Amino acid sequence: PDDEVVRSGRGSVRFDLPTIEPETQPFWDGAAEERLVIQRCGACGVWQYYPRPFCKVCWSEDVAWVEASGAATLYTFSVVRRNDLPPFGDRVPYVAAVVDLAEGPRMVTEVVDCDLDAVEIGMPLTVTFRDLESDGLKLPVFRPA
Repeated sequence: PDDEVVRSGRGSVRFDLPTIEPETQPFWDGAAEERLVIQRCGACGVWQYYPRPFCKVCWSEDVAWVEASGAATLYTFSVVRRNDLPPFGDRVPYVAAVVDLAEGPRMVTEVVDCDLDAVEIGMPLTVTFRDLESDGLKLPVFRPA
């Protein structure tokens, strides 16, 4: 694309597509199958998200990818009413959120399928997946349970 297209964010430039690294590939593979997978330490049992090559608590390298329940509680949120980055501008208003997964870790995400006035801290949520329309990629988001 020409420089103006890249600078303006119009055209094929998107800001919602992840950069998939070898360390995060299992997360994206699980999401493509509509499964939320996060890491769990085999030595101390702690669940962790975001992925690391070692346990964030005991530093063991015995971490494995395990399917999470998909249950969560809304920790905090913000209703986004303006976003100029594609494709977010087409989605406003939307709910940017931080959720506490039932397994313990916090995750930055979005609350979907919910009236904006009904969103409240502490509400129970369950995972669902948004199709990113790019090579089968899906993104875990959350809806009211």
